[in-house]
Amino acid sequence: MTWSPFFGLRRARAARRATGALGDFYAVPAPAADTPLDDLGLLAVDVETTGLNPQVDTVVSMGHVPVDGRSILLGSAAQHVLDAGVAVGQSAVFHGITDDALAEGADLDDAMSAVLAALRGRAMLAHFAYIERHFLSRLCERLYGAPLVVPVVCTLVLHDSLVNRGFDDEARAGQLRLWTARARYGLPSYPAHDALVDALACAELYLAQTAELGQLGTLSLGAVATR
Repeated sequence: MTWSPFFGLRRARAARRATGALGDFYAVPAPAADTPLDDLGLLAVDVETTGLNPQVDTVVSMGHVPVDGRSILLGSAAQHVLDAGVAVGQSAVFHGITDDALAEGADLDDAMSAVLAALRGRAMLAHFAYIERHFLSRLCERLYGAPLVVPVVCTLVLHDSLVNRGFDDEARAGQLRLWTARARYGLPSYPAHDALVDALACAELYLAQTAELGQLGTLSLGAVATR
């Protein structure tokens, strides 16, 4: 199994335009669609933002943790609070990051470079991946001149598929929550809206979900990816 020609064309087009860390990211091929999940590398990613609109809102922190096959690599996990150059406003109620913390945060290019380096050769894993996919892609366009085109696995869509047996209306699935999905497997409750904690929670949920799905037979990336 291979990715659709459209995916390959979009990735090749972005690679030709990309500079800096994004250019380095594209120098490493994406995992093939027929990669078995036991051999697949993913990067669980979570972003905390000032709002939900990638066109006007800003990323204030990013957390990521690699997953190799059936193992979560906690030693390679990282979190970046960003010097975003904006006031967090009412969003601080959710993520707890203050304007003072942002003022001492990491340089945006440095943080994004670290995320892209960790994502090379991997699929991106997130819960309601629309947020991570679009916010990170917009940052890449701003910093490096091209969008981020990467295979994506969304644990929210997987949850919707498992609960509703194939009805994967992502718009409706967007109403479901990470902690609700984790409760299906008796996974512990963690404090919400911390980027690194949420990335870890997503990684744990993915392992539980794919273990359940794997009862139907050997799975590949193409069977669980959203694009």
